[in-house]
Amino acid sequence: MPLSDDIANRIAAHIQKIYKENFSEGVVNEVFKILSDAPSIRYEKDSLWSQDDILLITYGDSIVSAGKSPLLALQEFLAEYVGDAISGIHILPFFPFSSDDGFSVTDFHRVNPDLGDWHDIERLEKHYDLMADLVINHVSRHHPWFVNYLKNDEPGKDYFIAADPRADLSSVIRPRSTPLLTEVLSADGFRHVWTTFSEDQVDLDFRNPRVLVEMIRVFVFYLQKGIRILRLDAIAFLWKQAGTSCQHLPETHEIVKLLRTLGTAINPGFLLLTETNVPNRENLSYFGDGDEAHMVYQFSLPPLLLYTLHSGNAVYLMKWLASLPETGSTCTFFNFTASHDGIGIRPLEGLLPASAVKELLESMQRYGGRVSLKRNPDGSESVYEINITYFDAMKGTSGGMDDYQAERFLCSQLIMLGLKGIPALYIHSLLATPNDYEGVSLTGRARSINRRKYTDEEIKSLLKEGTISRRVCNGLKKAMHVRKEQLAFHPGSHQEILAADSSFVAFKRCHKETGDAVFCISNISGQLKEFEAILFTEGEKALIDLIGDQEATIHQGKIFLNPYQTLWLKTLQRF
Repeated sequence: MPLSDDIANRIAAHIQKIYKENFSEGVVNEVFKILSDAPSIRYEKDSLWSQDDILLITYGDSIVSAGKSPLLALQEFLAEYVGDAISGIHILPFFPFSSDDGFSVTDFHRVNPDLGDWHDIERLEKHYDLMADLVINHVSRHHPWFVNYLKNDEPGKDYFIAADPRADLSSVIRPRSTPLLTEVLSADGFRHVWTTFSEDQVDLDFRNPRVLVEMIRVFVFYLQKGIRILRLDAIAFLWKQAGTSCQHLPETHEIVKLLRTLGTAINPGFLLLTETNVPNRENLSYFGDGDEAHMVYQFSLPPLLLYTLHSGNAVYLMKWLASLPETGSTCTFFNFTASHDGIGIRPLEGLLPASAVKELLESMQRYGGRVSLKRNPDGSESVYEINITYFDAMKGTSGGMDDYQAERFLCSQLIMLGLKGIPALYIHSLLATPNDYEGVSLTGRARSINRRKYTDEEIKSLLKEGTISRRVCNGLKKAMHVRKEQLAFHPGSHQEILAADSSFVAFKRCHKETGDAVFCISNISGQLKEFEAILFTEGEKALIDLIGDQEATIHQGKIFLNPYQTLWLKTLQRF
């Protein structure tokens, strides 16, 4: 594709800011050539997103079937049970790997043959927008680059970071409790290489411009394979600098901006999502000035929403929602409640008192959850995440288990689906699956608790008439279809927090141009509750509950909600 002067100048400026005195015109020219050799991709839609956009998060082998590739089995599952309730699918790393269920990549350019091949990916891309991971921070120790590093060969001999184990690295922020440095035997003797996540995941050294160029090749390759949304895995840890936390450094932010410029030049409909499981303020920094990530995960939402339904107290959630910034037309939130990972605790920092966090952790352990730890700079350990399926996390409240698990879970998902941004459901949420204790025993990893693989026969059993999974799945699909019909749920529509007592999560979504509005009200308690209806009774208007598909009943100026009931109310003029 031809490069405009504007794009070329922006690319050069990004690289100049990243490498400063080590800036090289040669690196810029290499990036220009990668971009020039890549055909541009035509984007047919008028805008980056709409209320139609809903994603499903899944592993490539979450569904397995005898005699079929898992990716084909996934396609058939989507066709039979999901259809157009979603617009896109996030297939978690589908490349050859050595550990961490795909996040320790051995080859960025191939589809894991145990899952299928690029033809399977292309078949899915015909029906859905595809999101894939750019595992950018590290590679498997079995990747050819690291194999060459140990042999002191090219390419790779200078792609990684060796450090003195006696050096003071106490400022480095860690997401794990394993050692930061891992000893390896190279052709030149023993070295200690930087391993932020595990001894099998060796961090790349982006201070070497060759590493940046090679990862840009991978990035462009994915776009050419039809991937529309790229998720930057573990991006916060990308740049390492002695004496710093090695998290959120300016060079990291500039690399994100560079990738956005490159991706948009190839495909105007391209979207960049940053994965930064950190406190809320740090997470929001990846919007930049509207020139960095198109989307950031709402990492504070899963634990805050869980606490809200666990405690019956919406105050902290509502305060956080009210604090969220306007995102403009080029950025939006990526909303979710569950994923392949656990429920992060760091995103609660500054949002929930320590006593409330402690209470939540204790309850989740009572409901079968596990707790994972991270290493702090002073050598101590603290909780990093809760490992539990979101469905089993809703078994009860702070008062103990009850009979409202399905209702409470649906309430959580309907709140998420109504919020400003683009929603995503994990496949285990769509199927309302329980904790997989056998998986934890087999792997020895707490995260396996919500990563179970199901056969197509097991899916049929889960979703047969009369099951809780069928009820939840149907309820979610209905809500997703309703969402797609309402302009008020456009990711750019205004979100207004409504005054209500602590038993309600209540907000209004309003399309800025048409004025279409939907009032989203959820009773987050186990009792029948009354909501003041004065907001809706001005003039001669009828209130339609979009979820129940019926006119809402107002009694003496109040609307009554059953335990954990959600209403999406739309005002319609009477004629």
